[in-house]
Amino acid sequence: MIVSGKTADSLKALGARLREERLRRNETQQVFASRIGVSVPTLYKMESGDHRVQLGHWAVALDLLGHVADLDLLLALPENLFARYEQSQQPKRQRASRKDGK
Repeated sequence: MIVSGKTADSLKALGARLREERLRRNETQQVFASRIGVSVPTLYKMESGDHRVQLGHWAVALDLLGHVADLDLLLALPENLFARYEQSQQPKRQRASRKDGK
C-alpha cells in the first residue's frame, strides 16, 4: 500500500500525540500496551505513525484516553450552516400565561 506524504505526516503527528499522552500519564510502553490490549511492538508502531495498525487498536486507545468521541468526527457530514441559520431565526415558543394571572 502506498501512503501519500500528507497522510504519513498526519499519522506521525497522531502517533507523537499518543506518545506524549502516554508519557504525560507516566506509563511505560509495556503498561500502556497491556491496557489497550496490544503488544509493545504494536504500540511502538502506533506511536511511530505506522499506517498498518488496525483502526480498532486506535479506537481502544482513544477510549482509554477519553477521546473516543473524536471517532465520530471521521467522515462526519459537513454542517449545513444555512439550515442552522434558518433554525435560529424561527420564533421561540413562549409559555402560555395562566388565566388566574400566575
